[in-house]
Amino acid sequence: MKIFTTAQIHELDKYTIEHEPIKSIDLMERAAKCLTQAIKEECAGHTPIVVFAGPGNNGGDALAVARMLADSNYQVSVYLFNIHNKLTDECALNKQRLIDSKRNVKFIEISLNFDPPELKSDTVVIDGLFGSGINKPLMGGFASLVKYINQSPAKVVSIDMPSGLMCEDNSFNIRSNIIRADLTLTLQQKKLAMLLPDCQQYIGRVRILDIRLSQEFIQITEAPYRLVEEQDLRPHLLRRDDFAHKGSMGNALLIAGSYGMAGAAVLATKACLRTGAGKVTTHIPKRNYSIMQISVPEAVLQMDREETSFSESVNTDDFDAVGIGPGLGQSENTAIAIIGQIRRTQCPIVIDADALNILANHQAWMQQLPKGIIMTPHPKEFDRMVGNTSNNSYERLTAALQLAERLQGYVILKGHYSALCMPDGKVVFNSTGNSGMATAGSGDVLTGIITGLLARGYDRPTACILGMYLHGLAGDLAVKDIGKESLVASDIIQYLPQAFRRLED
Repeated sequence: MKIFTTAQIHELDKYTIEHEPIKSIDLMERAAKCLTQAIKEECAGHTPIVVFAGPGNNGGDALAVARMLADSNYQVSVYLFNIHNKLTDECALNKQRLIDSKRNVKFIEISLNFDPPELKSDTVVIDGLFGSGINKPLMGGFASLVKYINQSPAKVVSIDMPSGLMCEDNSFNIRSNIIRADLTLTLQQKKLAMLLPDCQQYIGRVRILDIRLSQEFIQITEAPYRLVEEQDLRPHLLRRDDFAHKGSMGNALLIAGSYGMAGAAVLATKACLRTGAGKVTTHIPKRNYSIMQISVPEAVLQMDREETSFSESVNTDDFDAVGIGPGLGQSENTAIAIIGQIRRTQCPIVIDADALNILANHQAWMQQLPKGIIMTPHPKEFDRMVGNTSNNSYERLTAALQLAERLQGYVILKGHYSALCMPDGKVVFNSTGNSGMATAGSGDVLTGIITGLLARGYDRPTACILGMYLHGLAGDLAVKDIGKESLVASDIIQYLPQAFRRLED
């Protein structure tokens, strides 16, 4: 699914109107029918409905919905805010249609003073104040109204976007002046803000309503962001030849696990094997030998000269991919060995965990990273790497994209919607995964999966996208049987075969 910018959403509407062709008011009527049906599915017929409509086209949608709900015998009260005596043409026409409908609707148009209605726990508020076109924080009376709605016990359903929330960058928004919706009925496709962690508190549950905007425009228009879906990945799956052997299925090297952190090496290695790599070698300190030999008998073990840590770079000429970082620790000897390893490795590299923390502590080494490198930081690891002190997810995403472009590499910013930032300036969000995966070792599993896919023969962007998706899908399948609270990282590995079968079937 493409994620368009605010400007592109406006162009999509315009293109649909011109090329379908369809009048703007008729397109609004079509959208209102979809919105009304969704609201009726959520709200019983006896539910009191309070509609707050703004002066723009979002308000026009809300007025049309109010009329249609009244036609279905809902108890509807409508408050149209026309402070500057200036409605869009479509909003004005839907206002007149509502008045002319002669339905039993309480309609009040506010031009100056506003006496807010009592919003009870059984009331549903339809938020149609401002949609996706807003580009500055709400102020004054609208800000006061938003706070009043948020403080009420009523359920809030927002049309397209919660009022006050901008589609992309909310870095300088006033957070208290944004509607906190229980349900957002967004039109045609998700907006970028809906994928960012710090915006989740405003959007509630999201339903995407297909209002039949131009598929031609959607197909021919490049979007800076994309949400990967199952059908996007199936054509890219590599099929295992009937005459395949382990030598033709890829040879992966994992450098992981200091003494006391052998579990990270176990998890990454098992995940790498489960992803289809023909042979996996794991470089470990001597004291982890017995643990690895017993836990992952399928792996080839390569011993470091040190008892407890990674201390020397190794030859990677015979390997197709290298994953480095899980559980390595951050001693200075290990740090020197890591940068030495990165310098001498010619095949694709995945860097995670302590390898990222070491780079954060040796900023000059960032300039020595090879093109095409793959980095998989969680937000705190990323902030340490780039010196970002902001908790704003849009700024973090922008910084990750800048890093990918500067290094000509790939940065997977991990989260509920993990974001792959690519060197060409595009971002691909993952659509699988759940909060049960917020558990120690989950990132080690992802490192193993991506390293295995690279060894298997996938190119870097495909390995990253498929790796994110499989990782999340395995977690989703596990949750169905185990539940979120009890999920552990090894469960994700256990359900990888089912995730592969799901894609293959």
